Amino acid sequence: MVKISFYIYWFFFMFFMSMLIFITSLYYLYNDYVIMFEWMIFSCNSFCLYYLMIFDWISLMFCSTVMFISSMVILYSINYIGDFSYSSNRFLFIVLLFIFSMVLMIISPNLISIMLGWDGLGLVSYCLVIYYSSNKSYLAGLITCLTNRLGDIGLLISVCWMMSFGSWHFLYYNYMFPSYLFFMIVISCFTKSAQIPFSCWLPAAMAAPTPVSSLVHSSTLVTAGVYLLIRFFSCLSFSNLYFLFLSMMTMFFSSICASYEFDLKKIIALSTLSQLGLMMSSLFLGMVDLAFFHLLTHAMFKSLLFLCSGIFIFYMNDNQDIRMMGSISVFMPITCSCFNISSLTLCGIPFLSGFYSKDFIIENLSFNGMNLFIFFIFYISLGLTAFYSSRLFFYSMIMNYNFLNFNFMKDDFIFMKLSIFVLTFFSIFSGCMLMWMMNFDLMFIILPFKLKLLSLIFVFFGLWLGLEIFKFKYFFNLKYYIFHGYMWFMFSYSYFLYNFCYKYCVYNSFYTSSWGEFYGGYGLSIYILKISSFFQFYSMNNFKIFLLSFMIWFIYMI
Repeated sequence: MVKISFYIYWFFFMFFMSMLIFITSLYYLYNDYVIMFEWMIFSCNSFCLYYLMIFDWISLMFCSTVMFISSMVILYSINYIGDFSYSSNRFLFIVLLFIFSMVLMIISPNLISIMLGWDGLGLVSYCLVIYYSSNKSYLAGLITCLTNRLGDIGLLISVCWMMSFGSWHFLYYNYMFPSYLFFMIVISCFTKSAQIPFSCWLPAAMAAPTPVSSLVHSSTLVTAGVYLLIRFFSCLSFSNLYFLFLSMMTMFFSSICASYEFDLKKIIALSTLSQLGLMMSSLFLGMVDLAFFHLLTHAMFKSLLFLCSGIFIFYMNDNQDIRMMGSISVFMPITCSCFNISSLTLCGIPFLSGFYSKDFIIENLSFNGMNLFIFFIFYISLGLTAFYSSRLFFYSMIMNYNFLNFNFMKDDFIFMKLSIFVLTFFSIFSGCMLMWMMNFDLMFIILPFKLKLLSLIFVFFGLWLGLEIFKFKYFFNLKYYIFHGYMWFMFSYSYFLYNFCYKYCVYNSFYTSSWGEFYGGYGLSIYILKISSFFQFYSMNNFKIFLLSFMIWFIYMI
């Protein structure tokens, strides 16, 4: 009997389920179907506890994308993690728990049941980030977990707030909620999607194994916030310029930080942050369908980018520094081809999947007539994406080989290669395929010829500038590079906030502690002790006193 590992079983299950759910979602889209299931978990007298699930084309399409990428990641992990061992099976089941939490969040139209998947994502992501059990992993896991828990506060407040509306089924009440409730939801989603000022956990989460990074940063954890905002979308509350400014600055600053980073996985993580900023800003501009479209196409090429970088790290003896790479294209031509295709898709090169969604968002922005600042930030961020992608290409593919003096890299056909081949196909064709299937191209946009070409000009300008910057050595002050390398010291600002709060607490601690001790448990215990000592003293003393006290109480009772 041939022993087949759990990985193969779960790969086939996820893959066929994703295909089945995708076909179902198209059927629901064309017929405009929405199905809601209510499962009664508990009933006692007049109290009933229901679990609610919604199946419409948005939830089913996103479910199929998550399951498809998960199947490719599971197939990839056979070679990357290894199979037929207890530790690899443990890794598989943690990943499956993560996928299950994401699916629970996707199919929930109820804020209470969303909390189940939302918290599951936060806790299981902690287990995955600390998988390698080093000090760096533990610190990264703590930053990831605590930042996500910070976002749960907003969701819990909104759960309590919605009790006054009679139900937690938010789909029915989206145009009735006060704007403050939306602010709570948006802040929760900002922590999950790592927008400013909660951006530092996303590069820190790169301590996880590469298959996990691929899953987390393409279609699951970071996109949960964007998906929840798509579900909660209300034109009345989402036209908020402050949130738009924050998401645009996230897109801009992550692109700049990626231009000065040398860690391969961190560059890709910062590019994810940039794309999340693009999705969020398109949401706050009112383009909800285009944000969802970009969410699906981004999942395909970003997972491919991570999986290809995992193969480089796997064959280069766990090296992630792009300065040590160089000339990989000579040793691994197939993997490098897939990597370059996903990089070009990220840049928005015409007729690859990223072009259809990114170009469409930017054309709609130009058509809507936003102010000059928003216009420039969008186009400069588009150019910066091409800039750091071309810089990464020149460092890893063109530069001389700087690693070991012997070479052990090869391009043999294993499960890792199979998964990236399938994802490469979808990275090229998913954009036009989804645009045709979902009728996103029904909008008629007329722009001047120069404005039409402006996005393409910025992309090619960014590619050229990346080549020029690659030739330069360090020509700025060292503090400039440290400033960008540490993400504008964003993590340190939280320390100043903590320091201020701590000093304020110390200033008031004398009054707080003294009043608390006087009226609290400590003061109460002192008085009880005094009373008991008093009674003990009189009961052990002269019999006359005891008799006298008895007579006094006796007369009082009469």
